[in-house]
Amino acid sequence: MKKKIYSLLLVCSFAVLESCTDLKEEILDETLSAAKLTDKQAADGIIAPVYARLPDIFLHTNYFAIQEISTDEAILPYRGGTDWGDNGIYLAMHQHTYQSTDPNIRNTWNLILQGISRAITAINTLPTLNDPSAKVYLAEARGMRAYYSMLTLDLFGLVFVKENIGETSKIIRGEEAFQYIKNELLAVEPDLDVSVGPGRLSKSAAWGLLARLYMNAAVYRDIYGVPTFKPEEMDKVTEYCDKIISSGQFKLSPDYFSIFGSDNHTNQELIFAIDQRAELNGHNRMAYFSLSGDQFPLPAYPNANGTDGPAITSDFYRTWVDQYAPKDPAVADPRFHKQNLSIYTNPADSCVSDVNFNINRGILRGQQYGLIRKNGVFLKCPDGKNFKVGKLFNDTRNRPTVPVVFTEKVDFTTAGSDYSSGFRVEKYEFSKKSVSGRNFGDADIVIIRLADVYMMRAEAKLRKSNDAAGALADVNFVRAARTSPPPALTAMSLDILFKERGFEFYWEMLRRSDMIRFGKYEGTWTEKTNTDKLKRIFPIPQTAIDGSSNLPGYLKQNQGY
Repeated sequence: MKKKIYSLLLVCSFAVLESCTDLKEEILDETLSAAKLTDKQAADGIIAPVYARLPDIFLHTNYFAIQEISTDEAILPYRGGTDWGDNGIYLAMHQHTYQSTDPNIRNTWNLILQGISRAITAINTLPTLNDPSAKVYLAEARGMRAYYSMLTLDLFGLVFVKENIGETSKIIRGEEAFQYIKNELLAVEPDLDVSVGPGRLSKSAAWGLLARLYMNAAVYRDIYGVPTFKPEEMDKVTEYCDKIISSGQFKLSPDYFSIFGSDNHTNQELIFAIDQRAELNGHNRMAYFSLSGDQFPLPAYPNANGTDGPAITSDFYRTWVDQYAPKDPAVADPRFHKQNLSIYTNPADSCVSDVNFNINRGILRGQQYGLIRKNGVFLKCPDGKNFKVGKLFNDTRNRPTVPVVFTEKVDFTTAGSDYSSGFRVEKYEFSKKSVSGRNFGDADIVIIRLADVYMMRAEAKLRKSNDAAGALADVNFVRAARTSPPPALTAMSLDILFKERGFEFYWEMLRRSDMIRFGKYEGTWTEKTNTDKLKRIFPIPQTAIDGSSNLPGYLKQNQGY
């Protein structure tokens, strides 16, 4: 019998997953010598595209932008009046005035729905293959469809349900959407592998998604209301967190920044992540996005620099200062900053070998130092081997006498939008393979890690029965795991936990969801005063609504847009 292996290179990208009329199936006849694939090879080829859109979804201008720049953690002004203007979309994102024409929202929507479409194709194809891997891959494909559905529910308040590419999706919301995703994850959990990962959906990854789903169930059930956290759902959060912790497969990393290092695929804290080891598919945008255009992290590549993108708001910075005053947070908490260049504390250390040159990590403040670049090349020290390191100036901005000094003040005024305004974030390690600074990322992008499991369990304890002692133990356990740990907390509440989640997970694309769940998203912070609760979810892209115009009433715009 001939088997039909569907090429997933040109899958359905029709925005509403309607009848997928744009799907182009390349049917490979196994009788052709050029297409003789074993069932194992076919299964491998079918599951790979299900994950392939993840790096694009988690791009700096896609999921990161709408999960972080919409919050108090990140702000992206119109740099120097010339860069990152983009018709005001980043200003609007931060001020909660985003509209249905926003290209970043549209791109995120389209990419997630492409992931769903690819998962559906795999779900329909894998059962035709006679290989043991097909059963596991089928569970992964179905689980990934549930994960992508979690994203659409969290971002847009709806879920598309369909089993076959050729049918029109049913649109569900609220409780029905929550139950659908929950049941899908429960259905596949028994067939998922326990040992794969973090780049594939493992059994532990499914437990982590279930914990996250139950944690946010109250929000998903009534997106515009005051969340009511059911005790039985908080018990489920605890149950799935316990499963992960008791499995013994994962450990908190003593080195906080190694969680986001170029070789983090083997870091035992990662439970579910975007595998970027295939360097042609990976990107380095998480590392380059916030750096100055005059920061060049790689001696081997004089064209790999930053872009003067987003900074942290002064409001978020002040949460660190207030927590540790009178101590500097860089001294008090290893998550805040890691110094890799000794010139910051010893000005005489101005010559560094290429193998020892690594830029600082975490939150970057004040005068920045680095490789000195003149006429497109890095200056060498008198020995002709080591590289000259010194104060950086805005050479790439044609302002060679203006130093690169990151300031606390950053806003949408002319002064606050200068190229060097705002403290920056270098959480992910800058890939040493990135020729341009943008490409060839090595670091897996974290979706779920063990620290979040402990933090979710702590939150569930607080929300169910105000078990402050139990929550405090979980949070302090995470704190104590780090080298040179911050001091143990002595009290616990939801407000303290929210602040602690900011310290632990800043810029990991959790902040918007956290702020909504903790009732903070309608608050006021740097340049943001909008208190409209309808902005908790994003507008459905106008292109998607226009694309479904042949189905009257099928895709209705979210309230407030």
